[in-house]
Order: sequence, then structure tokens, then C-alpha cells
Amino acid sequence: MTAAAPAARRPPLRIVLCDDERMVRTALRAILEAEADLEVVGEAATGAEAVPLVRSLAPDVVLMDVRMPEIDGIRATEQILATMAEPPRIVVVTTFENDAYVYDALRAGAVGFLLKRADPDELIGAVRLVARGDSLLFPAAVRSLAAAHAAATAPAPWIARLTDREADVLRLMATGLTNHEVSERLGVGPQTVKTHVASVLAKTGSRDRTQAVIAAYEAGFIMRKV
Repeated sequence: MTAAAPAARRPPLRIVLCDDERMVRTALRAILEAEADLEVVGEAATGAEAVPLVRSLAPDVVLMDVRMPEIDGIRATEQILATMAEPPRIVVVTTFENDAYVYDALRAGAVGFLLKRADPDELIGAVRLVARGDSLLFPAAVRSLAAAHAAATAPAPWIARLTDREADVLRLMATGLTNHEVSERLGVGPQTVKTHVASVLAKTGSRDRTQAVIAAYEAGFIMRKV
């Protein structure tokens, strides 16, 4: 009887670090590269360096400082997402969670944000989380930031197009739950949740989960009953 071949090992997640402080990049690299499934493939000290570097390396995840010389993290995020057919998942790194720059970065297409004071386990978990397609949101902070940008006009037309289950899924997404957690909360299969999320993205005109949540807050949907 022939022994079964060992399962192929997945290649490590490829990460680019963008921060103007060398000590920050060094610390992040040390934490990430201590994990067998994570690999830092490049570093940039400015947004101007970050854009071509990310294009050339095509990493899975980018940790992007919000405030950098030449081009800030917001503009760099916009340029990367606008010019790559398969862009990486970009997480903005910030000192203050209520920084208006964070909200602008999320609107630009970042999938979430991480505080510089986050402990190593939070950092590692965040990279793995976004790499598998989930968003990295702090609901209270996003709600506070979005409050200043919420539209004072009639509700967005997409709200009426959501089914009841899609509305439930969007509200749970806004609390920061992953697809798996939404699946458990609603008592439906993960593939069903994935289908609902895809429909929510299409109806809200969003690139990803984070964009859908931002749209929901700005339209006043999270505070409304539909």
C-alpha cells in the first residue's frame, strides 16, 4: 500500500511595510517574520516609494502608514488600487484611531486599520484576517468617524433594494464580524453568507466589505430599520 503524499505547504503571505520610521518597520518585520506563514518582501519609507514597490512585488498585504512624506498613505492607497488588476489588501497603520486620515484611507479603499500600539498577536491576526478576505474594522471608531460624514439627505436608493437577509448581513458586517461569525450568528452556511455579501457589495456599489460598511454608515442605514 502506497503512503499518501504529504499535503503541499502553502507559500507564506507576502507583505510590504510602508512607514517613514525605520524603527517601526524594523519592529513590524521582526514580529511578522517570526511566523512561518508570513514573509516581509519589501519596505518603503514614503508613499512615493510605496506605489512602484507594491506594483513590482505584488504582495498579498500592505501595511500602510497614513502620514508619510511626498505622498501620504491615502494617496498611495488610491494609486495602488487604481493601477493594479489584482491589488493587495491594504491596512492603514495609525497612532490615533479617531484620526480623520483613517476614515479617508478607508474611503480610498483600505480594508481596515491597525493601531501602532497593537500587540504582536493583534498584528499577526490582522494580516491573516485581511489576507483571507475579511475586513479589519473597529466598529465604535468607524461609527464615530462616519458620523461626521453621514449624509443629511434622503436615504440612499440601494437601501430599498436590499433583501431582509442582506440587510441583516450588512448590519453584522458593520459590527466587525467575519463571514464565518456571521454564518454562526444567522445559522446559515458560510457559502450562503458569501453569496449575500457579494450581493450587498453589488447593490451598494462597493469594492469590498469595508467600502460597504462605510456606505452603510454614511447613508444612515446602520441607524435605520428597513
